[in-house]
Amino acid sequence: MRSPRRIFSHALLSLASFVLGASLHAAESIPRWWKGNTHTHTLWSDGDDYPESVADWYKTNGWHFLMLSDHNTLQITNRWIDVEKSKGRRWALDKYLARFGATWVEQRGSEGRLQVRLKPFNEFRHLFDEPGRFMLVLGEEISGRHLNAPVHVNAFNLREVIEPRTGDTVLEVLRANVNAVLEQRARTGQPMFPHLNHPNFQWGVTAEELMMVEGERFFEVYNGHPSVHNEGDEIHAGCERIWDIVLTRRLAELKLPILYGLGTDDAHAYHTNSVRHSNSGRGWIMVRATHLTPEHIIRAMEAGDFYASSGVTLNDVRFDGKEINLTIAAEPGVEYTTQFIGTRRGYDPKNQPVLSANGTPLRVTHRYSDDIGKVLAEVKGANASYTTKGDEIYVRARVTSTKLKTNPYREGEFESAWTQPVVPGDGARAGGQ
Repeated sequence: MRSPRRIFSHALLSLASFVLGASLHAAESIPRWWKGNTHTHTLWSDGDDYPESVADWYKTNGWHFLMLSDHNTLQITNRWIDVEKSKGRRWALDKYLARFGATWVEQRGSEGRLQVRLKPFNEFRHLFDEPGRFMLVLGEEISGRHLNAPVHVNAFNLREVIEPRTGDTVLEVLRANVNAVLEQRARTGQPMFPHLNHPNFQWGVTAEELMMVEGERFFEVYNGHPSVHNEGDEIHAGCERIWDIVLTRRLAELKLPILYGLGTDDAHAYHTNSVRHSNSGRGWIMVRATHLTPEHIIRAMEAGDFYASSGVTLNDVRFDGKEINLTIAAEPGVEYTTQFIGTRRGYDPKNQPVLSANGTPLRVTHRYSDDIGKVLAEVKGANASYTTKGDEIYVRARVTSTKLKTNPYREGEFESAWTQPVVPGDGARAGGQ
């Protein structure tokens, strides 16, 4: 028989274990920010490094999740590449060997050529996946086109490869590829979502086309590739202008869901940093969720509880149905300007096509009134808030800093952040919506 002292001690240990377990469970249930990238390339398509080396860079540099999204493929097959014909050539292999060792790297000779096996996703993910710290996600950049217009849709947490769908217009191609992802989600029960990549890459997708895709909830407002024209030009609307046009017409006219904006780096080049290369670390999203799993990340993003960044970090973003509040993690010597942007009811809805020199309408985003996407307020400093008046269709915030990016996608780029649009009176919610 155990002594009363031993019984008492055991009871204390049990109580302590219970309290510790409850505390850990409570801590796990508190939402926190997770840093992630949903657009990344490797030697499986047109990147210049091995997927293990790419994943290692992101984990080492503080990312929490990374989706590998090569063109029209999933990293689930058996593939060998010719080292000298690959984009990474010998320097990528030397770095791969130095980091992971000759016993991990599989090599063979074929007709005097050195080949290396690209390991499938499930063979290397265990090297990086770490609960509560880092998560790899399998994805694909579904790369379709209509005539000379590229239509690229990323699929997050995909299970089966999706061949690019075709159509008679850009809208048909975009809608078909988005629907293919949603169909796989419904059929398999696995959470996943599509997002439109770089609408201004080769001027592929206009606001009028994007706004009509019922199932599309996400697009890239910022992409770190040097050829994607985030700001547009004298003929083409920039990505933020596209966003405001789409938001206004979807919410006020088409009665379609809100469209959220992502930041990505669209990395291809991992060995040389310059504005001429699509390097890693230029754009990302910060997602507020309780757990680092695909399910929790997707659920938070579909609720709009995330923001996009090219360098600015936010400590908090809150919306209670009437007031938006955000707090910036300010750096010494850096100044911040927050612009609250939106469209009010009663806006001028007229729009006109852009005409060529001979008067022919161009397939570019139309010209709209300045009523759409107006700056509603501007606030200086690390804390910014905006109280809605009740007539806004939506409101979003852009934070711009005076800090130049160390590895920009264009010269003179300043670090920024973009919060997700909210609809006034849409209930008390934390985060982007």
